[in-house]
Amino acid sequence: MSILFSPLSIRSVTFRNRLWVSPMCMYSAVDGVVQEWHHTHLAQFASGGAGLIVAEATAVVPEGRISPRDAGIWNDEQRDAWAPIVDAIHRRGAAAGIQLAHAGRKASTWWPWAAEHGSVPVADGGWTTVAPSAIAFEGFSIPLSLDAAGIDDVVTAFARSARRALDAGFDVLEIHGAHGYLLHQFLSPLSNLRDDEYGGSLENRARLLLRVVDAVRAEAGDGVPVLVRISATDHADGGFTPEEAATVGAWSVEHGADLIDVSSGGLVAHQRISVFPGYQVPLADTVRRSGRVPVSAVGLITAAAQAEQVLADGAADAIFAGREWLRDPHFGLRAAHELGADVAWPLQYERAHWR
Repeated sequence: MSILFSPLSIRSVTFRNRLWVSPMCMYSAVDGVVQEWHHTHLAQFASGGAGLIVAEATAVVPEGRISPRDAGIWNDEQRDAWAPIVDAIHRRGAAAGIQLAHAGRKASTWWPWAAEHGSVPVADGGWTTVAPSAIAFEGFSIPLSLDAAGIDDVVTAFARSARRALDAGFDVLEIHGAHGYLLHQFLSPLSNLRDDEYGGSLENRARLLLRVVDAVRAEAGDGVPVLVRISATDHADGGFTPEEAATVGAWSVEHGADLIDVSSGGLVAHQRISVFPGYQVPLADTVRRSGRVPVSAVGLITAAAQAEQVLADGAADAIFAGREWLRDPHFGLRAAHELGADVAWPLQYERAHWR
């Protein structure tokens, strides 16, 4: 039997398989409200056989958006726009997740296809960003250092957004602690130079993330899976390390997380990454074995046999993919066909199942 197409149960949710869709920003929301594009974009992956579809980084406050075109869930209008998308995913047999996020010092930037680059000026719809310390990401505006009250507000915002996401029908909540965004900025000594209870030791640098995990778990109750995405290395000297990531992963599970979604990088522009097929799988393996926690792997996983082998090797419990789903929204059905897995196909696609 295929491991990739065996079910996985986490709390009250059973995923029909372990081939999942990573959150990928579409930069197509209006005032944080998702549009028809998002509906078609996400529902197609459910028709294509995904077990779990995690919607893009969704800001918990307006100033937490990566760009002015990012999705949000800080108000009820945004919540209500997500609900029919979740329904469409469910009708096609997949579970729906959302990635709750705050971009910190990497917020208020231009979207990828804009003519401009870097930070969006206030006059053009941008805003002042916040971070653990007043250190800019290379080429971006200098952020304000969050004070104690501001940190408390971040925790509250994650909790309130988690509640709205649950009210919209999402099955899974993912906390974004990776890719150089706010929670990752607190974790890394390259961006966190604080000398209070949120800086210095790993325990202090992880304090905000763990407070957010506590708050989201309190909203989620006992039945809803909570994932935490982390960057297991900054790919830069003096940064966050895989060993620290394993420790933080274990702490996150102790605080109520169920699975660590292991990625890497994004904190500094001078990172040096050696990219090859499955290049982040060893990081997932380290966090899984050293932290003794369930993990997912991601990063240039593009073929069915490759994904199957990652699971067979015990390096991960589930597979996230991103670009391969963009290239082929039916990646799940294709992978099942290649592995000879007996899975349910949409009746409309049955003619492609056997020949």
